[in-house]
Amino acid sequence: MKHVKSLINQFTYLMQNRPGLMAALAFSSGLASYVLVERKESLAQFIALFLLLSWLWLLIDNWLRDRVEQRFGVALSPNIMRFALQMVHQECLFFALPFFLAVTSWDHPQAVFTVLIMLCAVISLIDPLYYKKLAPNRTLFVLFHAFALFVVLLVILPILLNLTTSQSLATALITAVALTIPSLGQLVINGHWWRLPLLVFMLCIFSGGLWLVPSWVPPAALRLTGITLSHQVDLEQRKPGVSIKELEAYTLHHQGLYSWTAVKAPRGLNEKIFHVWLLNNKEVDRITLDISGGREQGYRAWTHKLNFPKNAVGQWQVKVVTESEQLIGLTKFTVTP
Repeated sequence: MKHVKSLINQFTYLMQNRPGLMAALAFSSGLASYVLVERKESLAQFIALFLLLSWLWLLIDNWLRDRVEQRFGVALSPNIMRFALQMVHQECLFFALPFFLAVTSWDHPQAVFTVLIMLCAVISLIDPLYYKKLAPNRTLFVLFHAFALFVVLLVILPILLNLTTSQSLATALITAVALTIPSLGQLVINGHWWRLPLLVFMLCIFSGGLWLVPSWVPPAALRLTGITLSHQVDLEQRKPGVSIKELEAYTLHHQGLYSWTAVKAPRGLNEKIFHVWLLNNKEVDRITLDISGGREQGYRAWTHKLNFPKNAVGQWQVKVVTESEQLIGLTKFTVTP
């Protein structure tokens, strides 16, 4: 017991008197999360579970510090708690970032969401921005905290619980709001009585906005590894024929088109996606496709469309979307007279 108490005292002393060491540890942990997930995605399950437990630990922070002080006689400084919170933010943002970078369509509004993750990750790394600009502003800090939790839940839920993308989006929104309020309750203790209702209201507005425009949120659990439009598909090899980017209306009406896709998803995940056909940005058809996760190259499947409008000349798109309209990827082709 004396040895444990000595280690806790030494760690507390270092963290309280060496802020540079705290910053280095925080930076290293965030970088490690990014590198590990980039190199071996199977480690994501372990890191996801660790991050989820770290958020639960933040909920019982005050109780835990009291128990440590009673048991070991060591009073943990609030600075250590702030450092731990910063580290968790970094872990969450840098852990999730590779998933979103891999699926974001940069010519789509969902690029705004991914850029926001990158901006928050940079802020969490730079102490002057994090402690002097963000942390003193309680409202912004609560929104930052909620956003970090929401982002990591979008990745964790499909990996750990095999929730579909639509289920993950709804669950992440509700959970982020529910867990953010008690975990940051200490920020409003000395504030005005209206601060907590205001923060709850702003969180609800933030969540409601994302719920109304889910297409802006990239589906972190799904990755389009291939999409091809062709007149034929090799059924045995499950491979498409020659890719088509332009064809005549006569050929389109008489041969139709196969839309072949390979979508990578976590093992055990069963997801319903849609091939949405658009002519000059107007939807003309939506075909359902069921996929299963676990294959490294992506689950290969296709749909065959034969029914086209009489006047099919123009610019076409085939979008691959989830049930909640989150864009996985798209391809384009042109039909000439």
